[in-house]
Amino acid sequence: MERDGQLELYGVLAARLKQAHTRVANPEVPDGTRRELSRRLLAVTAVAKHDLADAVRRLDVLTAELDDLGIPDR
Repeated sequence: MERDGQLELYGVLAARLKQAHTRVANPEVPDGTRRELSRRLLAVTAVAKHDLADAVRRLDVLTAELDDLGIPDR
């Protein structure tokens, strides 16, 4: 039963990562900023393979930074 819950969490995280990647790909984001944010997104993706809770925490921080930078959802 716990495995089903974990799969659901992975699905939620995957959807959030996809949304974050879309935001970072916004053409209005400066190249240097986009590169740094892309590296951080890749790190979150890698962490998700081993530690789902840490990946969620990292993505929360990154999403808050995207909000602070004014990078809109598409």
